[in-house]
Amino acid sequence: MFYREAGQFKSSYQADGQIFPIRQDRIGIALLLVLAFVVMPWIATPYIFSAILIPFLIFALAALGLNILTGYAGQLSLGTAAFMAVGAFASYNFVLRIPGIPLLLAFILGGLCAAMVGIAFGLPSLRIRGFYLAASTLATQFFVVWALTKIQWFTNYSSSGVITAQKMQILGYEFASPVSKYLLVLAIVSVMALLAKNMVRSNVGRSWMAVRDMDVAAEVIGIRLMRTKLLAFAVSSFYCGVAGALYAYAYLGTVEPEAYSLDLSFRILFMVIIGGLGSILGSFLGSAFIVLLPVVLNVLAHAMSMPTSVASNLELMVFGSLIIFFLIVEPHGLARLWQIAKEKLRLWPFPH
Repeated sequence: MFYREAGQFKSSYQADGQIFPIRQDRIGIALLLVLAFVVMPWIATPYIFSAILIPFLIFALAALGLNILTGYAGQLSLGTAAFMAVGAFASYNFVLRIPGIPLLLAFILGGLCAAMVGIAFGLPSLRIRGFYLAASTLATQFFVVWALTKIQWFTNYSSSGVITAQKMQILGYEFASPVSKYLLVLAIVSVMALLAKNMVRSNVGRSWMAVRDMDVAAEVIGIRLMRTKLLAFAVSSFYCGVAGALYAYAYLGTVEPEAYSLDLSFRILFMVIIGGLGSILGSFLGSAFIVLLPVVLNVLAHAMSMPTSVASNLELMVFGSLIIFFLIVEPHGLARLWQIAKEKLRLWPFPH
Protein backbone atom coordinates (compact mmCIF):
# COMPACT_ATOMS: atom_id res chain seq x y z
CA MET A 1 0.00 0.00 0.00
CA PHE A 2 1.07 3.62 -0.45
CA TYR A 3 1.52 4.20 3.31
CA ARG A 4 4.74 2.29 4.03
CA GLU A 5 8.15 3.35 5.28
CA ALA A 6 10.06 0.71 3.30
CA GLY A 7 13.07 2.26 1.59
CA GLN A 8 13.02 5.47 3.64
CA PHE A 9 16.45 5.40 5.26
CA LYS A 10 17.79 7.96 7.73
CA SER A 11 21.48 8.81 7.51
CA SER A 12 21.67 11.26 10.45
CA TYR A 13 20.24 11.72 13.91
CA GLN A 14 18.56 14.95 12.81
CA ALA A 15 16.76 13.15 10.00
CA ASP A 16 15.61 10.41 12.36
CA GLY A 17 14.34 12.98 14.86
CA GLN A 18 12.15 14.91 12.43
CA ILE A 19 8.73 15.94 13.63
CA PHE A 20 7.24 13.91 10.75
CA PRO A 21 9.82 11.18 9.93
CA ILE A 22 7.63 9.36 7.36
CA ARG A 23 7.51 10.96 3.91
CA GLN A 24 3.79 10.27 3.48
CA ASP A 25 3.04 12.15 6.71
CA ARG A 26 5.01 15.17 5.51
CA ILE A 27 3.18 15.15 2.19
CA GLY A 28 -0.18 14.77 3.94
CA ILE A 29 0.49 17.68 6.31
CA ALA A 30 1.68 19.86 3.41
CA LEU A 31 -1.47 19.09 1.41
CA LEU A 32 -3.64 19.76 4.45
CA LEU A 33 -1.98 23.14 5.00
CA VAL A 34 -2.39 24.04 1.33
CA LEU A 35 -6.07 23.10 1.56
CA ALA A 36 -6.55 25.16 4.70
CA PHE A 37 -4.57 28.25 3.68
CA VAL A 38 -5.16 28.38 -0.08
CA VAL A 39 -8.23 26.40 -1.09
CA MET A 40 -10.67 27.05 1.78
CA PRO A 41 -10.58 30.88 1.48
CA TRP A 42 -11.82 30.48 -2.11
CA ILE A 43 -14.52 27.86 -1.69
CA ALA A 44 -15.97 28.43 1.80
CA THR A 45 -18.80 30.84 2.54
CA PRO A 46 -18.74 33.51 5.28
CA TYR A 47 -21.16 31.36 7.29
CA ILE A 48 -18.78 28.38 7.20
CA PHE A 49 -15.90 30.59 8.33
CA SER A 50 -17.81 32.24 11.17
CA ALA A 51 -19.89 29.31 12.42
CA ILE A 52 -17.69 26.27 11.77
CA LEU A 53 -14.04 26.82 10.84
CA ILE A 54 -13.10 29.61 13.27
CA PRO A 55 -14.72 27.98 16.35
CA PHE A 56 -13.25 24.62 15.31
CA LEU A 57 -9.72 26.02 15.30
CA ILE A 58 -10.17 27.93 18.57
CA PHE A 59 -11.66 24.95 20.38
CA ALA A 60 -8.91 22.74 18.97
CA LEU A 61 -6.31 25.07 20.51
CA ALA A 62 -8.11 25.02 23.87
CA ALA A 63 -8.44 21.23 23.71
CA LEU A 64 -4.75 21.03 22.89
CA GLY A 65 -3.97 23.00 26.02
CA LEU A 66 -6.13 20.70 28.15
CA ASN A 67 -4.62 17.65 26.46
CA ILE A 68 -1.13 18.78 27.45
CA LEU A 69 -2.23 18.90 31.08
CA THR A 70 -4.57 15.90 31.24
CA GLY A 71 -3.45 13.65 28.40
CA TYR A 72 0.31 14.06 28.69
CA ALA A 73 0.88 15.11 32.32
CA GLY A 74 -2.06 13.19 33.85
CA GLN A 75 -3.45 16.17 35.83
CA LEU A 76 -7.24 16.34 35.56
CA SER A 77 -8.64 19.85 35.14
CA LEU A 78 -12.15 21.28 34.96
CA GLY A 79 -11.09 24.94 34.79
CA THR A 80 -10.22 25.28 31.11
CA ALA A 81 -12.82 27.99 30.48
CA ALA A 82 -11.47 29.99 33.44
CA PHE A 83 -7.98 30.08 31.91
CA MET A 84 -9.53 31.08 28.59
CA ALA A 85 -11.34 33.92 30.35
CA VAL A 86 -8.12 35.14 31.95
CA GLY A 87 -6.41 35.22 28.56
CA ALA A 88 -9.32 37.09 26.96
CA PHE A 89 -9.69 39.75 29.66
CA ALA A 90 -5.94 40.20 30.06
CA SER A 91 -5.52 40.71 26.30
CA TYR A 92 -8.41 43.20 26.29
CA ASN A 93 -6.90 45.22 29.14
CA PHE A 94 -3.42 45.20 27.63
CA VAL A 95 -4.79 46.63 24.37
CA LEU A 96 -6.98 49.10 26.29
CA ARG A 97 -4.40 50.43 28.75
CA ILE A 98 -1.17 50.28 26.71
CA PRO A 99 -1.63 52.44 23.60
CA GLY A 100 -0.02 51.06 20.48
CA ILE A 101 0.71 47.59 21.84
CA PRO A 102 0.81 44.99 19.02
CA LEU A 103 -2.20 42.71 19.08
CA LEU A 104 -0.14 39.52 18.89
CA LEU A 105 1.95 40.71 21.84
CA ALA A 106 -1.28 41.34 23.77
CA PHE A 107 -2.38 37.77 23.02
CA ILE A 108 0.98 36.44 24.23
CA LEU A 109 0.82 38.52 27.41
CA GLY A 110 -2.75 37.35 27.96
CA GLY A 111 -1.54 33.75 27.65
CA LEU A 112 1.25 34.48 30.15
CA CYS A 113 -1.29 35.90 32.62
CA ALA A 114 -3.32 32.71 32.22
CA ALA A 115 -0.13 30.71 32.79
CA MET A 116 0.51 32.52 36.07
CA VAL A 117 -3.03 31.82 37.22
CA GLY A 118 -2.57 28.19 36.16
CA ILE A 119 0.60 27.91 38.26
CA ALA A 120 -1.18 29.41 41.27
CA PHE A 121 -4.09 27.00 41.04
CA GLY A 122 -1.79 24.12 40.06
CA LEU A 123 -0.04 24.17 43.42
CA PRO A 124 -2.61 21.76 44.97
CA SER A 125 -1.51 19.15 42.40
CA LEU A 126 1.65 18.71 44.46
CA ARG A 127 -0.39 17.20 47.29
CA ILE A 128 -3.63 15.90 45.78
CA ARG A 129 -4.56 14.03 42.60
CA GLY A 130 -7.45 12.53 40.68
CA PHE A 131 -10.95 13.55 41.70
CA TYR A 132 -9.71 15.90 44.41
CA LEU A 133 -7.52 17.77 41.93
CA ALA A 134 -10.51 18.07 39.58
CA ALA A 135 -12.49 19.64 42.44
CA SER A 136 -9.62 22.07 43.04
CA THR A 137 -9.55 23.19 39.40
CA LEU A 138 -13.34 23.46 39.49
CA ALA A 139 -12.87 26.06 42.21
CA THR A 140 -10.68 27.95 39.72
CA GLN A 141 -13.63 28.16 37.36
CA PHE A 142 -15.96 29.69 39.93
CA PHE A 143 -13.34 32.02 41.41
CA VAL A 144 -12.20 33.48 38.08
CA VAL A 145 -15.75 34.08 36.82
CA TRP A 146 -16.67 35.66 40.16
CA ALA A 147 -13.60 37.94 40.09
CA LEU A 148 -14.24 39.06 36.52
CA THR A 149 -17.88 39.78 37.37
CA LYS A 150 -17.37 41.61 40.67
CA ILE A 151 -14.14 43.53 40.00
CA GLN A 152 -15.32 46.11 37.47
CA TRP A 153 -11.80 47.22 36.56
CA PHE A 154 -11.45 44.12 34.40
CA THR A 155 -14.51 45.10 32.35
CA ASN A 156 -13.53 48.80 32.21
CA TYR A 157 -16.43 49.62 34.56
CA SER A 158 -19.05 48.47 32.07
CA SER A 159 -22.51 48.46 33.63
CA SER A 160 -23.61 45.32 31.77
CA GLY A 161 -20.31 43.46 32.06
CA VAL A 162 -20.33 42.90 28.29
CA ILE A 163 -17.70 44.84 26.39
CA THR A 164 -16.90 44.93 22.70
CA ALA A 165 -13.49 43.58 21.78
CA GLN A 166 -11.13 45.97 20.04
CA LYS A 167 -10.55 45.69 16.32
CA MET A 168 -7.94 43.16 15.30
CA GLN A 169 -5.25 45.18 13.56
CA ILE A 170 -1.73 43.92 12.85
CA LEU A 171 0.89 45.99 10.99
CA GLY A 172 -1.79 48.35 9.77
CA TYR A 173 -4.02 45.59 8.35
CA GLU A 174 -7.42 45.14 9.95
CA PHE A 175 -8.76 41.60 10.26
CA ALA A 176 -12.46 42.39 9.92
CA SER A 177 -13.80 39.92 7.35
CA PRO A 178 -14.51 36.26 8.20
CA VAL A 179 -11.81 35.14 5.74
CA SER A 180 -9.11 37.31 7.29
CA LYS A 181 -10.09 36.26 10.81
CA TYR A 182 -9.96 32.62 9.76
CA LEU A 183 -6.49 32.97 8.24
CA LEU A 184 -5.16 34.73 11.36
CA VAL A 185 -6.59 32.08 13.68
CA LEU A 186 -5.35 29.29 11.40
CA ALA A 187 -1.80 30.71 11.37
CA ILE A 188 -1.68 31.04 15.16
CA VAL A 189 -3.15 27.58 15.78
CA SER A 190 -0.82 25.94 13.23
CA VAL A 191 2.30 27.44 14.82
CA MET A 192 1.22 26.57 18.35
CA ALA A 193 0.25 23.02 17.36
CA LEU A 194 3.69 22.43 15.81
CA LEU A 195 5.33 23.84 18.94
CA ALA A 196 3.25 21.48 21.09
CA LYS A 197 4.16 18.54 18.85
CA ASN A 198 7.84 19.29 19.33
CA MET A 199 7.40 19.90 23.05
CA VAL A 200 5.82 16.53 23.80
CA ARG A 201 8.68 14.82 21.93
CA SER A 202 11.32 16.57 24.03
CA ASN A 203 12.63 15.88 27.53
CA VAL A 204 9.82 18.02 28.92
CA GLY A 205 7.17 15.86 27.26
CA ARG A 206 8.82 12.65 28.39
CA SER A 207 8.91 13.99 31.95
CA TRP A 208 5.19 14.78 31.75
CA MET A 209 4.39 11.26 30.56
CA ALA A 210 6.58 9.71 33.26
CA VAL A 211 4.70 11.67 35.93
CA ARG A 212 1.40 10.69 34.32
CA ASP A 213 2.20 6.97 34.30
CA MET A 214 3.72 6.73 37.81
CA ASP A 215 4.79 9.86 39.64
CA VAL A 216 6.56 7.98 42.44
CA ALA A 217 8.80 6.12 40.00
CA ALA A 218 9.38 9.35 38.07
CA GLU A 219 10.59 11.05 41.23
CA VAL A 220 12.87 8.11 42.01
CA ILE A 221 14.65 8.40 38.66
CA GLY A 222 15.30 12.10 39.24
CA ILE A 223 12.33 13.95 37.75
CA ARG A 224 11.34 16.93 39.90
CA LEU A 225 7.60 16.61 40.43
CA MET A 226 6.95 20.20 41.45
CA ARG A 227 8.66 21.73 38.45
CA THR A 228 7.18 19.19 36.02
CA LYS A 229 3.58 19.52 37.22
CA LEU A 230 3.65 23.31 37.47
CA LEU A 231 5.24 23.55 34.03
CA ALA A 232 2.39 21.44 32.65
CA PHE A 233 -0.15 23.75 34.27
CA ALA A 234 1.69 26.82 32.93
CA VAL A 235 1.97 25.58 29.34
CA SER A 236 -1.61 24.28 29.33
CA SER A 237 -2.98 27.54 30.72
CA PHE A 238 -0.94 29.55 28.22
CA TYR A 239 -2.51 27.65 25.32
CA CYS A 240 -5.98 28.05 26.84
CA GLY A 241 -5.36 31.76 27.44
CA VAL A 242 -4.43 32.38 23.80
CA ALA A 243 -7.48 30.34 22.74
CA GLY A 244 -9.66 32.46 25.03
CA ALA A 245 -8.34 35.68 23.50
CA LEU A 246 -9.03 34.36 19.99
CA TYR A 247 -12.47 33.21 21.14
CA ALA A 248 -13.30 36.77 22.23
CA TYR A 249 -11.71 38.68 19.36
CA ALA A 250 -12.14 36.43 16.31
CA TYR A 251 -15.37 34.58 17.16
CA LEU A 252 -17.63 36.35 19.68
CA GLY A 253 -16.50 39.92 19.13
CA THR A 254 -17.25 40.61 22.80
CA VAL A 255 -15.47 40.01 26.08
CA GLU A 256 -17.84 38.83 28.81
CA PRO A 257 -17.46 36.50 31.81
CA GLU A 258 -20.60 34.50 31.03
CA ALA A 259 -19.10 33.30 27.75
CA TYR A 260 -16.54 31.26 29.72
CA SER A 261 -18.92 29.19 31.80
CA LEU A 262 -18.53 25.73 33.28
CA ASP A 263 -20.39 24.35 30.27
CA LEU A 264 -17.51 25.45 28.04
CA SER A 265 -15.01 23.65 30.30
CA PHE A 266 -16.99 20.42 30.03
CA ARG A 267 -17.35 20.79 26.27
CA ILE A 268 -13.59 21.08 25.85
CA LEU A 269 -13.12 18.09 28.15
CA PHE A 270 -15.49 16.12 25.92
CA MET A 271 -13.36 17.09 22.90
CA VAL A 272 -10.28 15.64 24.57
CA ILE A 273 -12.05 12.42 25.59
CA ILE A 274 -13.62 11.83 22.18
CA GLY A 275 -10.55 12.93 20.23
CA GLY A 276 -8.05 11.00 22.32
CA LEU A 277 -6.03 11.65 25.46
CA GLY A 278 -2.33 12.24 24.91
CA SER A 279 -2.65 13.05 21.21
CA ILE A 280 -2.13 16.32 19.32
CA LEU A 281 -4.22 15.01 16.45
CA GLY A 282 -6.93 13.94 18.90
CA SER A 283 -7.45 17.55 19.98
CA PHE A 284 -8.31 18.53 16.40
CA LEU A 285 -10.45 15.45 15.76
CA GLY A 286 -12.40 15.96 18.97
CA SER A 287 -12.94 19.65 18.21
CA ALA A 288 -14.14 18.88 14.69
CA PHE A 289 -16.51 16.25 16.03
CA ILE A 290 -18.03 18.48 18.71
CA VAL A 291 -18.35 21.51 16.41
CA LEU A 292 -19.88 19.58 13.50
CA LEU A 293 -22.17 17.36 15.57
CA PRO A 294 -24.72 20.09 16.46
CA VAL A 295 -24.87 21.15 12.81
CA VAL A 296 -25.57 17.59 11.68
CA LEU A 297 -28.13 17.03 14.44
CA ASN A 298 -29.98 20.22 13.56
CA VAL A 299 -30.18 19.18 9.93
CA LEU A 300 -31.49 15.74 10.94
CA ALA A 301 -34.01 17.23 13.37
CA HIS A 302 -35.46 19.48 10.68
CA ALA A 303 -35.43 16.72 8.09
CA MET A 304 -37.25 14.31 10.41
CA SER A 305 -39.64 17.00 11.73
CA MET A 306 -38.78 16.23 15.34
CA PRO A 307 -40.63 18.03 18.14
CA THR A 308 -38.81 21.07 19.48
CA SER A 309 -38.45 19.55 22.95
CA VAL A 310 -36.71 16.48 21.50
CA ALA A 311 -34.51 18.44 19.11
CA SER A 312 -33.30 20.80 21.85
CA ASN A 313 -32.15 17.92 24.05
CA LEU A 314 -30.93 15.64 21.26
CA GLU A 315 -27.43 17.16 21.32
CA LEU A 316 -27.00 16.55 25.05
CA MET A 317 -28.25 12.98 24.77
CA VAL A 318 -25.88 12.21 21.90
CA PHE A 319 -22.95 13.80 23.75
CA GLY A 320 -23.57 11.66 26.81
CA SER A 321 -23.96 8.50 24.76
CA LEU A 322 -20.75 9.15 22.83
CA ILE A 323 -18.77 9.80 26.00
CA ILE A 324 -19.91 6.45 27.42
CA PHE A 325 -19.27 4.73 24.08
CA PHE A 326 -15.70 5.97 23.75
CA LEU A 327 -14.85 5.28 27.40
CA ILE A 328 -15.99 1.66 26.99
CA VAL A 329 -15.12 0.79 23.40
CA GLU A 330 -12.08 2.95 22.62
CA PRO A 331 -10.76 4.97 25.59
CA HIS A 332 -8.06 6.54 23.40
CA GLY A 333 -10.66 8.13 21.14
CA LEU A 334 -10.67 8.97 17.46
CA ALA A 335 -6.89 9.39 17.34
CA ARG A 336 -6.48 5.71 18.22
CA LEU A 337 -8.87 4.70 15.44
CA TRP A 338 -6.77 6.72 13.00
CA GLN A 339 -3.62 5.04 14.30
CA ILE A 340 -5.17 1.59 13.83
CA ALA A 341 -6.17 2.52 10.27
CA LYS A 342 -2.56 3.54 9.48
CA GLU A 343 -1.26 0.26 10.90
CA LYS A 344 -3.64 -1.68 8.67
CA LEU A 345 -2.53 0.35 5.65
CA ARG A 346 1.07 -0.65 6.33
CA LEU A 347 0.19 -4.36 6.12
CA TRP A 348 -2.56 -4.31 3.50
CA PRO A 349 -3.50 -6.60 1.74
CA PHE A 350 -2.15 -9.06 4.29
CA PRO A 351 -4.28 -10.00 7.30
CA HIS A 352 -3.66 -8.23 10.62
